[in-house]
Amino acid sequence: MSKNIIVIGSCNTDMVIKADRLPVPGETVMGGSFMMNPGGKGANQAVAAARLKGNVYFIAKTGNDLFGKRSIEQYEDEGIHVENIYSDPTLPSGVALIMVDVNGENSIAVASGANGSLSPEDIRKAQPVIEKGDILLMQLEIPIETVEYAAQIASEQGIKVILNPAPARALSNKLLQNLYMIIPNETEAEILSGIKVTDWESARKAADIISAKGVDIVVITMGSKGALIKENNAYHEVSVPKVKAVDTTAAGDTFCGSLCVALSEDMNVLDAVKFANKCASITVTRMGAQSALPYRKEIDVL
Repeated sequence: MSKNIIVIGSCNTDMVIKADRLPVPGETVMGGSFMMNPGGKGANQAVAAARLKGNVYFIAKTGNDLFGKRSIEQYEDEGIHVENIYSDPTLPSGVALIMVDVNGENSIAVASGANGSLSPEDIRKAQPVIEKGDILLMQLEIPIETVEYAAQIASEQGIKVILNPAPARALSNKLLQNLYMIIPNETEAEILSGIKVTDWESARKAADIISAKGVDIVVITMGSKGALIKENNAYHEVSVPKVKAVDTTAAGDTFCGSLCVALSEDMNVLDAVKFANKCASITVTRMGAQSALPYRKEIDVL
């Protein structure tokens, strides 16, 4: 029977400009191309999991506006369960402004809007759905008290709670102790551990410090180097397929969503990370956030 993946997080509309280079403060860079896509880390991860054949329930908050209504329609088209996407009567839907240069590096500013009002009370309303879950995936573009509350109720039910701690910030030990797995990138791992992550050795040291705070499994994503896993006292260095990156915006979100799908199919953590690396390597070869996320049939032929 298919396992249920619950995603709690943000949904935004991404407005993307691709230009030769990112502007410095006070500078205007001309000649870019523009596109508008659905985005937000929560939504990206939910869509990534759904396209890879995960059974996904998305809990989020939009504004009562065109962006919010269009987003929900798009999630339904992806096969995501949307019954617990709530509408804020006063705040607008979240928006992200994204600049991308020719090397695929990006600079992002986010107006959170209704994402910032997804509350513990909303989570209480969604608790029957959460308790049907096998895996709960969250990020940090919603209020931290909401993340902490959801992690606690899910952990108490024996649900595997997975956190992608992005955007980077310090986290309480109480939250960390309710996690089954944490998936930081190098920057986020440094904030959580105090260790600057530059190579496999420093990644191991950072993973040791993070796991000592109570997380069962630490997976540090390291861009083109791949990912380091610390599971119990074992370490794995997992390389990533070599590709030409054009846009790294959704790489981390693809990784997180696809990792959850692999775990929901009873893959072990090492095989799940290999699968996630493969999926993320496809995403970075395409422009955009959700528009770049791969489908299962693309992975299965690799």
